[in-house]
Amino acid sequence: MRIAVVDGQGGGIGRAIVEKIKLEMPREEVLALGTNSVATGQMLRAGADDGATGENAIVHNMKYIDIVVGVIAIINANSMLGELSPKMACAIGESRAFKVLLPINRCNIHVVSVEEQPLGVHIDNAVRAIKDYVMKMEGKQLSI
Repeated sequence: MRIAVVDGQGGGIGRAIVEKIKLEMPREEVLALGTNSVATGQMLRAGADDGATGENAIVHNMKYIDIVVGVIAIINANSMLGELSPKMACAIGESRAFKVLLPINRCNIHVVSVEEQPLGVHIDNAVRAIKDYVMKMEGKQLSI
C-alpha cells in the first residue's frame, strides 16, 4: 500500500502522522506530500520513504496512491492560509484513494458531532483506520 501524507505550513501534523504510521506499520510505503518544502522536509525527517513538494507533486501523485491522510482542510480549496490550491483540493477529493481525514477545526471548517480531542488522539484514530483498511484490502487480495 502507498500511503500519502499531505501537510503544509510547518509540517508538524504531517510529521506526527508519518512517525505514527511508520511505528505501527513499518512495511507500508509512506509518501510525504507537502504544500511547501518545510512541510515535506519535516515528514521526510519523520521517516517518510519519499517526498515531493508543491501543487504538481500533489496533483500528479493522487493517481498512484492507495490511501491519503491529512487534516480535513486538505479537501478545502485555499485552506492552510492559501497554501492548498484549488487544484490540490480537487485532486485529493477526486482521488480513488481511501481518505483518512483528521477533524481539526480550522480553516473555516467546523466538523460537528465530533468529540474535541488532543491531536495525538486524532492521529491514533487515523492510524487505526489506516491499519483496518490495509488489513481489509490484504484480506480481499488473499481471497482472490
